[in-house]
Amino acid sequence: MSKKKLLFVCVENSNRSQMSQAFALIHGEGNIEAYSAGSKPSGVVNPKAIAAMKELGYELSAHDSKSLKEVEQYAPFDVVVTMGCGDACPWMPAKRFVDWQIPDPKYMESDQFNEVRDYISGKVRELILEL
Repeated sequence: MSKKKLLFVCVENSNRSQMSQAFALIHGEGNIEAYSAGSKPSGVVNPKAIAAMKELGYELSAHDSKSLKEVEQYAPFDVVVTMGCGDACPWMPAKRFVDWQIPDPKYMESDQFNEVRDYISGKVRELILEL
């Protein structure tokens, strides 16, 4: 079976899409190629996201905040998941597009941030089961 390719897109590529990419790799158990990008990338992965994922044993500090241009080379994707980028959401060659309404946890306290993290984990798990 060939690996399924997923792309997760949010605005800054520093929180939601980064954690989604990480969970796709974790839950995909080697059957998923996961990428993330931002419509307006911040250039940094949020230290809160790094800390939240470290609690689960995942080293998010190894990730980079990327632009859509930087991940275009991996297209076409099986699924492109957008998260709250509104009109700035890009078009990428993909079989399927999904939009998740997930609040940006950037300014949340760690308890709320972790709730968003765990919600994302569940959404990614559901998506993988549908593939």
